[in-house]
Amino acid sequence: MSGFWLTEDQEAIRDGVLKTCEAFDDDYWRRTDETGEFPEAFVAAMAQGGWLGAAMPEHLGGAGLGLTEAAIIMQTVAETGAGFSGASAIHLNIFGPMPIVKFGTEAQKAEALPRLISGEDKMCFAVTEPNSGLDTSSLETRAEKTANGYRLNGRKIWTTSAQRANKILIIARTTPKAETRKPTEGLSLFYTDFDRTRIEAKPIPKMGRKAVECNTLFIDDLEIPDQALIGEEGKGFKYLLQGLNPERVLFAVEAVGLGRAALKKAAAYAKERVIFGRPIGQNQGVQHPLAKSWAELEAANLLAFKAAALYDAGRDCGAEANAAKYLGAEAGFHACEASVLAHGGMGYAREYDVERYFRESMIARIAPVSREMILNFIAERVLGLPKSY
Repeated sequence: MSGFWLTEDQEAIRDGVLKTCEAFDDDYWRRTDETGEFPEAFVAAMAQGGWLGAAMPEHLGGAGLGLTEAAIIMQTVAETGAGFSGASAIHLNIFGPMPIVKFGTEAQKAEALPRLISGEDKMCFAVTEPNSGLDTSSLETRAEKTANGYRLNGRKIWTTSAQRANKILIIARTTPKAETRKPTEGLSLFYTDFDRTRIEAKPIPKMGRKAVECNTLFIDDLEIPDQALIGEEGKGFKYLLQGLNPERVLFAVEAVGLGRAALKKAAAYAKERVIFGRPIGQNQGVQHPLAKSWAELEAANLLAFKAAALYDAGRDCGAEANAAKYLGAEAGFHACEASVLAHGGMGYAREYDVERYFRESMIARIAPVSREMILNFIAERVLGLPKSY
């Protein structure tokens, strides 16, 4: 962004994404939400448009753009009405492979990235576990050294798109926690084949975003070759940290995009719906919540793009990225709630879409990190307050 607006090139990116999304209207996303069918056609169109490789290196088939441009792409997708169903279908392709980009060997990058950019390979990212949650240092999945590589056993949860993935990026403990200097040491990152003879992926029935499933993984003696190790053994947690801030920024802008989609629906309905001889949008009781939501969305958006600009400039953006994720998620939720209420009883009806947006708006409030942990981070790192946990 140049100041507070998009540059000409960034506007072209937004226009290009909008054009790609034109074929996928409300009926399309409503249908995927009802049936649970993965939006394959949408993902294929985004891959064909070159959007999946926006942030990947140019010499490997990507566009070599920054987090700012990736954020523009993801926000635009959500804002078209695709919401988190559309954004989550491609989210992993945009920044998920970054540990490979930053820490993989040239051979690993050359083999993995072009196939992810083209959509030929489909990856999932397995980090969270049932017994550790946000405490990644306490994960229990083990990768034990063998003559030819590693043998991995354990469980993962909330792994997105494991039903269709043929590749998995996974973190596991290679050195027992008790034998390390710090709990965050001894964790290693691997990119390997998703072997369904060794990995059972069980979908988790959930509140929204039915088309993009989340799974519990049961991993039993998964054989991983030495060349699947990303970077150095035991440094996996450090590699994960490199991707946390970009992920928070993307969740923030996606939530803002979803809120904007909801607000657009509510404003249109409020102008058309006539009760007691006047449009309901003429009543301040309807106007004010929507106007407040617009203000909250715009404020969250500014902080999100500030965080993206800091990241692209190589500067620290931890506080801004976390705060943007917090504010974006809250603003998106409030906009979706206000939009449902503005529709009255019809806000509860699927045909108006805002109930779907409302259900999806909860995602960014929970994932990839809770609101409370973000506030802990800001309290400790920005305000200098003592650690509370």
